[in-house]
Amino acid sequence: MTESRKSIIDRCADKLFGGIDMKWWKVIVFAVATAVVTFIFLVFPIFLNTSFIRMGETFEAWILFAVIIMSNCKKPLESAVKTFVFFLVSQPLIYLFQVPFSDMGWGLFGYYRYWFFWTILTFPLAYAGWYIRKKNWLSLLLLFPVIVYLTFTYVSSFQFTFKHFPYRLVTALFCLAQVIAYLYVFTPKLWQRLVGFFVPIAAMVILTLATPAVQMQATTFLPDEPVLTDSAVATSGDSDIAVVTVTGTGKDSMVTITANNYGLTEFKIADGSKEYRYSLEIYEDEGGHAQTRITPAGQK
Repeated sequence: MTESRKSIIDRCADKLFGGIDMKWWKVIVFAVATAVVTFIFLVFPIFLNTSFIRMGETFEAWILFAVIIMSNCKKPLESAVKTFVFFLVSQPLIYLFQVPFSDMGWGLFGYYRYWFFWTILTFPLAYAGWYIRKKNWLSLLLLFPVIVYLTFTYVSSFQFTFKHFPYRLVTALFCLAQVIAYLYVFTPKLWQRLVGFFVPIAAMVILTLATPAVQMQATTFLPDEPVLTDSAVATSGDSDIAVVTVTGTGKDSMVTITANNYGLTEFKIADGSKEYRYSLEIYEDEGGHAQTRITPAGQK
């Protein structure tokens, strides 16, 4: 197809994923710029509880940045080195910029160990990832783990948006756009695109049906602060929602809640001649995390 006959989408895709001369100064500027943007999203309160703050917490945006670098390098070793340096520069800068604004100060760098581990992995991953430029079945194979991750993220984000609109809508659209873009650019055959798009969705459906809606365990004090003895036993009203066990007695009386689903149930604690009753709610907060709420329902 000649350049004049290409659509705007094709021209933009060709430029972004293969049309940039990825010189070293561009890699460094790219790393610093993404670090600054991430710092802004993490520090400024206006971005709290939005999809933008996820740039400092999850992989979605960084996958895109890595793919851009890999697809614009001429050799696999160049892809590996430049992707590695991009992460080696950007990730510490994000923490460094936050130090003056955080109560933890330099202690923030304790969290960098997690990102440093992934920074090391970018070298072999970007070396292999360069071969997505071949635009054949190997491209699909190499992209498949990324597409699965992005698919799980956009499907779960759309589900969350449906319950808490408009939270995570940007995340859902961003991840879906990446899946479509990667399949469109790097897998030219229709069957490859269909496999890449629908197989991860099918896998997520099967996984969702096979696993509990909630998988959470939390240990907490009881709101009315009873002093339980070693003979205290908890009985759950609906084990499909949650199972409650007594895990602490005396002045530090606590229960452990193993949640399996969202909903409202009750539980009671029999301790000799005393019986304590509680209502228990398992709910999803605005950040998408499972939370518990215990309310005393009386004592006999």
